[in-house]
Amino acid sequence: MNHDVTVFLQGISSTAAYVSSLFFFRFWRDSRDSLFGFFGAAFCLFGLSWTLLALFAPTGDTRPYVYGLRVVAFALIIAGTISANRRRAR
Repeated sequence: MNHDVTVFLQGISSTAAYVSSLFFFRFWRDSRDSLFGFFGAAFCLFGLSWTLLALFAPTGDTRPYVYGLRVVAFALIIAGTISANRRRAR
């Protein structure tokens, strides 16, 4: 795929992730449900990883650090889901 197209699609993905995080943070502010806070933080990290990939185009040794942000984001989603299910089970 052309490099310009890749950067464009990563820009769109990062923008969508940041907008999604704003929605989740607004829902968190209104409801104080921690699940929305976890999701908002996770989508911020997704947006950051796509922004870094688009801006720096890391290769080789630095690429795993950028993808590590996604691992942390998925861990936040899992932690938020477990937290919400434990709270609702009580």
